[in-house]
Amino acid sequence: MAPRVVAVTGIGILAPCGTGVDAFWEGLTSEPGARSQPLRIEGFDPAPWFGPKEARRLDRFTQLAVAAATMALDDAGLGPGGDGDGPGVLDHDRGGVLVATGVGGLASYDEQLRVLETRGAKRVSPFLIPMLMPNAGSAAVSMRLGWKGPCETVTTACAAGTHGLANGARWIEHGRCDVVLAGASEAHPSPVGMAAFANMTALTPTGLSRPFDAGRDGFLASEGAAMLVLEDLGAARERGAHVYAVVLGAASNADAHHLTAPAEAGAGALACMRLALDDAGLTPGDVAHVNAHGTSTPLNDAAEAAAITALFGTPGPPVTSIKGVVGHPFGAAGALEAAAAALTIDRRSIPPTAGHRRLDPAMSIDVVAGRPRPFEPAPVLSNSFAFGGHNGCLVLGPPT
Repeated sequence: MAPRVVAVTGIGILAPCGTGVDAFWEGLTSEPGARSQPLRIEGFDPAPWFGPKEARRLDRFTQLAVAAATMALDDAGLGPGGDGDGPGVLDHDRGGVLVATGVGGLASYDEQLRVLETRGAKRVSPFLIPMLMPNAGSAAVSMRLGWKGPCETVTTACAAGTHGLANGARWIEHGRCDVVLAGASEAHPSPVGMAAFANMTALTPTGLSRPFDAGRDGFLASEGAAMLVLEDLGAARERGAHVYAVVLGAASNADAHHLTAPAEAGAGALACMRLALDDAGLTPGDVAHVNAHGTSTPLNDAAEAAAITALFGTPGPPVTSIKGVVGHPFGAAGALEAAAAALTIDRRSIPPTAGHRRLDPAMSIDVVAGRPRPFEPAPVLSNSFAFGGHNGCLVLGPPT
């Protein structure tokens, strides 16, 4: 059987700049000033999805994952009351779930550690292990829907969301699943996590995320969740679904260089981008836009810019990083960025790189800044590069 074309038919998203597709997209065009970190999804209330007892037994990252998955199904017309009367019409053995994350329920661990120290071992929650385990998000979504197909978790630090979407797309492409919910979720970093990032000088001291800017000085920690509904393009069109984009290709590799620093001149990132284009059957000239990892750290941005220039030449396709608005939600970053890339295709507009004022003079890339740029739908490359040397690239394109 020939590989199937993978369509993105639903997006569920919760981000510091907005919850839901329209609010998120509008938020990407904003220009926030300095903010305290970690950035949070203000006003998030788990009540629409959980009863009080259930909510207390789930870490915030799991709550966000379930909320985003439910929103994505509704957006795809597969939720209750949608086309076909909801997910119950699916063969539950052929529905897949993949929720990636960087650290899972670390905040719950920190909280229960304080309980242990102040109130004793008998007061530690018996639900701590299922709260903190990284696979809790995938497990909760599959149980909520009754989907019994593949249910997995990817934990490759800040590349996790991209790797999760790529793996989920393979389940559709090769016929293992009919519908897949894939994406990532990350709750705000715990106090211990924030202290560790601060002590390694990764966080911006200014409260400003400035990707690729000459004055960039670190990332802005945040939280977020994005889940995408993936299905066969032919089946999606047969049921009249709206198709945001199609997955053309993906790749994963490793720097094998350093635990936190990227390989020199972005060698691993360059190789990963080339692999993704090969997987999609494209050449560099076919790519019309790059949604960059662009964390606003000196080393990451320099390495990625060098890799983009090596692959595409000067100035290359327009580049944007949404982290100036959404901050860096770690394991969820790639999923939010894939959602932004799909919306760029669907809405024919590239969101600007908030916080960017003056390009680092050592770089030769075309950074979209100041205002959105009109976009004629064409292939988009979405990049994720992580601590540990994990690299992931996803290629999306317009449905044809």
